[in-house]
Amino acid sequence: MRVLTAAVIASLSAQLLAAEAEGDKVIVTGTRLATRTATDSQSPVDVLSGEDLKKTGATDLNTVLSRLLPSFNFPRPSVTDTSDAVKPAQLRGLSPDQTLVLVNGKRRHTTAILNTNGTQGRGSAPVDLNAIPIEAVERIEVLRDGAAALYGSDAIAGVVNIILKKSPSSGEAVVGLGQYGEGDGKHSNFGVHGGVSLADQGWLHLSAAYHDQGYTNRAGADYRNPAEPRYGQVNQRYGEPDSTQRSVFANGQFNFTGGVELYAFGGYTGHDTQSAGFWRPALDSRNIPSIYPQGFLPLETSSSEDQSLVVGLRGALGDGWRWDTSLNYGENTFKLHVDNSLNTSLGATSPRSFNIGSLKNGQTLLNADLSREFTPSWFKGPLALVLGAEARRENYAISAGDAASYYGTGAQVFAGFRPSDSGSHSRISESLYLNLEADITEAFSAGLALRGEHYSDFGDATSAKLSARYALNPKAAIRATASTGFRAPSLAQQYYSTTTTGFIGGVPYDVRTFAVSDPVAKKLGAENLKAEKSRNLSLGLVLQPLRNLNASIDAYQIDIDDRIVLSENLTGSAVRSFLATNGYDGVDGGRYFTNAVDTRTRGVDLVSTYHLDLGRAGTTDLSLGYNYTHTDIRSIAANPAQLSENGLSLTRIGRVEQGRITKGSPSDKLSLGTDYKRAEWTLHGQLTRYGEFTVYNANPAQDQTFSANWVLDLAATYRVGRVSITGGVDNVTDQYPDTVLAANSNSGILPYSNSSPYGFSGRFLYAKLGYRW
Repeated sequence: MRVLTAAVIASLSAQLLAAEAEGDKVIVTGTRLATRTATDSQSPVDVLSGEDLKKTGATDLNTVLSRLLPSFNFPRPSVTDTSDAVKPAQLRGLSPDQTLVLVNGKRRHTTAILNTNGTQGRGSAPVDLNAIPIEAVERIEVLRDGAAALYGSDAIAGVVNIILKKSPSSGEAVVGLGQYGEGDGKHSNFGVHGGVSLADQGWLHLSAAYHDQGYTNRAGADYRNPAEPRYGQVNQRYGEPDSTQRSVFANGQFNFTGGVELYAFGGYTGHDTQSAGFWRPALDSRNIPSIYPQGFLPLETSSSEDQSLVVGLRGALGDGWRWDTSLNYGENTFKLHVDNSLNTSLGATSPRSFNIGSLKNGQTLLNADLSREFTPSWFKGPLALVLGAEARRENYAISAGDAASYYGTGAQVFAGFRPSDSGSHSRISESLYLNLEADITEAFSAGLALRGEHYSDFGDATSAKLSARYALNPKAAIRATASTGFRAPSLAQQYYSTTTTGFIGGVPYDVRTFAVSDPVAKKLGAENLKAEKSRNLSLGLVLQPLRNLNASIDAYQIDIDDRIVLSENLTGSAVRSFLATNGYDGVDGGRYFTNAVDTRTRGVDLVSTYHLDLGRAGTTDLSLGYNYTHTDIRSIAANPAQLSENGLSLTRIGRVEQGRITKGSPSDKLSLGTDYKRAEWTLHGQLTRYGEFTVYNANPAQDQTFSANWVLDLAATYRVGRVSITGGVDNVTDQYPDTVLAANSNSGILPYSNSSPYGFSGRFLYAKLGYRW
């Protein structure tokens, strides 16, 4: 074997430049070879440039990804407690926390909250992608393949790698305004980013953003009780919440003598949200008329803070070896208040505002690896070898609210965290990994990854991945992967506990989420959680019949054993009595996390792009993306005996949760995009067809399948020198999902489904003014 020579390095650089010139994009996700591109990758990787992100007109990453990636689903639930503030997003219809998020290739921390109400992603505690401002992002690479053997826990559905801007000189400032067609949801945003050179030995790129959005309301009038003082009026808020976000990010590098590089990046995001609970009528038993004679709408006011910092050193050891070591810290703190509320247990002296408490989730990660590219004489190209080790400490803490928030029945809509809920929990994981990847012949490349991990709270997990690509000819290639993976139960899933108001069959219930270690949960059949295990298979065809035409089609299968889900809401008079006997008076039901479900997800991704040069008439870029995903439940663990004892007759995993897993996301999604450029003008159009989805009910007669729908987004940009002016309309034809069956809509008060993949606020109009330097 021989290490890379200067001539070989020069040749690789030339290949890289040639690939970029032909429109193919060099990637860093899922590979360690310096010249690997999206087209010749052994696994499907989507590369979204900064221009791709901007042309959508969206100001948050989840919305951007939902418009650009057919396999990405981003519903916008409302009246779902903390899920209003951190909305769930799914890749390939799987749970939000089964997608790993990286920033510059380093693991991003997850949010502290759990999506516990009836939304897609129920029971997950994912990364809040919207905490990363678009202004800071250079590009995004999405590895649509299980990659736990490469990156560790959470990569069952795929990996989203966010690459931060690194220009040492250029920058841009943008200001924008917008509102929905109904006249509400007014939006204003300001973003700026720019770079500076550090004495010709490095660079620093800074980004800052501010976004403010008013709430939307698509609730119906309340006609339930003619005796109510506000009968026939719109009392509820149902739609996008009030939201304000502030972000500052930095990304930098400094080069020391001797080839050692210091790199660092991180940021801070503060996000304040106010969303509505469910209206309490004046004559409701949960109201105190002397406090609210007209009834009241409780408001949940949350404050979320994300902060992160990664610092690392990298360099060369000689003989072709390179080293990289980094320290990664990230933390999310979530504080919740309830306003315009009361605690019926305190009577007429009840406060109207309550401190519910706070949640904190953090990670500290130390990583070190060695890498080297060899050029074996029997290989056509280089062989990349990576050896690494990683240690990660995770922390999760719950702080109790004020005494009035949890006393008795607790604050309306979201009872405070009790002292018995509070506590601090941590665990340590250690891992070793090996990656090999090579271009073995001119037509055949392959890769191998192995990873072993040890967790202090549940033991060991191992994963492996094999991948290969074979070029049938210069215009067609096949690729395939086979891998095993895992996802460790989050600390939040093990220890989160509180009581909130949720809807079951359209009726509000006060339901307690129990930690699996809680003695009451044990009496209901709860068991200690273990890691999810996955087996991923994919087979794809890559085509480049013309220089400017690229297409790929990939079929995949993902089997997940011991999938962690939140049980059904266990309710009924017997449960209410059982909970009252065990110290939870006034609570209607309970739920807990369980490894009770095995699933199989199958699907197909189709992606195609075409660049058309029209000469003096300009250029046109066309794109087509399609995803079909279907999930089946292979088995459900036997119902715990405890759920049939003590007068109970309950099912841990019923048809509502089964339906959410198998039918709650759109069955398919088709996206057609076009970008036309001529002189100073750029025109963008995006037409998306969202497939049908189904919401199950405990009563099969109340199941509802929502029809597919087309949504059209249009935008135009005019550039004069360094100034750009953009005007756009999202959802041009003002499409809404089907209205919910009367039996499921609280008598028409909540007329749209929270599972709608494009929300239910209608047409949005916006304008932006930008300046580049």
